Amino acid sequence: MTDIAALETEIIKAVGAAADEAAIEAVRVAALGKNGSVTALLKTLGGMTPEERKERGPAINGLKDHVTAAITARKDALRGAALDARLATETVDVTLPARETPAETGRIHPISQVIDELTAIFVDMGFAVAEGPDIETDDLNFTKLNIPESHPARDMHDTFFFNPKPDGTRLLLRTHTSPVQIRTMMSQKPPIRVIIPGRTYRVDSDQTHTPMFHQVEGLVIDKGSHLGHLKWILEEFLKAFFEVNQVKMRFRPSFFPFTEPSLEVDIQCRREKGEVRFGEGEDWLEILGCGMVHPKVLRNCGISPDEYQGFAWGMGIDRIAMLKYGMPDLRAFFEADVRWLSHYGFRPLDFPTLAGGLST
Repeated sequence: MTDIAALETEIIKAVGAAADEAAIEAVRVAALGKNGSVTALLKTLGGMTPEERKERGPAINGLKDHVTAAITARKDALRGAALDARLATETVDVTLPARETPAETGRIHPISQVIDELTAIFVDMGFAVAEGPDIETDDLNFTKLNIPESHPARDMHDTFFFNPKPDGTRLLLRTHTSPVQIRTMMSQKPPIRVIIPGRTYRVDSDQTHTPMFHQVEGLVIDKGSHLGHLKWILEEFLKAFFEVNQVKMRFRPSFFPFTEPSLEVDIQCRREKGEVRFGEGEDWLEILGCGMVHPKVLRNCGISPDEYQGFAWGMGIDRIAMLKYGMPDLRAFFEADVRWLSHYGFRPLDFPTLAGGLST
């Protein structure tokens, strides 16, 4: 243990001698960096016998804790000294408060924030972002998605139709972002890997439904794509989005005209004091629908199902925003209440990134 004690004494001495933040950072890197002296000792634990690890492990970990605490304390002291020195040389006229800048007072809407978070996650996986018009044809919104005119699934969508044209056809406000999947498959050759965030419309309004809402769908078309790939993508997305180390999912059989087989996905959670926590607990919460793209949909888009197959999924952006950030009523998203936006909104310059944290 003598070498550990000597190393601690040496590092603590270097910490005390650091005269500025650059110097203390150099000490931190030398001790706790990737190739630091303390890090090197920690790496030896894996090659020790259980008896050696039991004897030396606490001492090495204690060394790390002591060094970390000393560096943090020295950083705080240097920061405070620098601030005191700066304040001593500056004077401020406090007779008139300075107005906050737009960057300080403005807020990003939670929906815009969550779309940026989704995009950051899926782009990191290699997905492109596809977009399409809000006003669609009946053919792209329903028929090419294997929902013919007489199909009962059309009744589930509560569609906003425009007035009929002279030839009897009618445009509509898209009921999902799936028409963009059709547009993508008709305009691009596989392999295809896209996500599709956007506004959608249905005749519905209550605490958890609004006439206009937001969805994000994903589509992968390739020769070897299968449900195992889909499961991995969804699991990695949910871990990244809800910022948890692990998630437990279950897939339940369902029905969607445009996928076969069709599945609904539940994520394990714990409900406590009005909050939903993911990655723990014994409850389940339905989060999205998915499945393998129906062969008829591929044929409708000019893609041979004998050569290609794919999978797709879709989820409500408003719903996952409510779950992540604890918003109880969907209607408040669209009421333009500055007080609500000030409470739930995000600072304009805090861009979500996987490296820096999505919601920090």
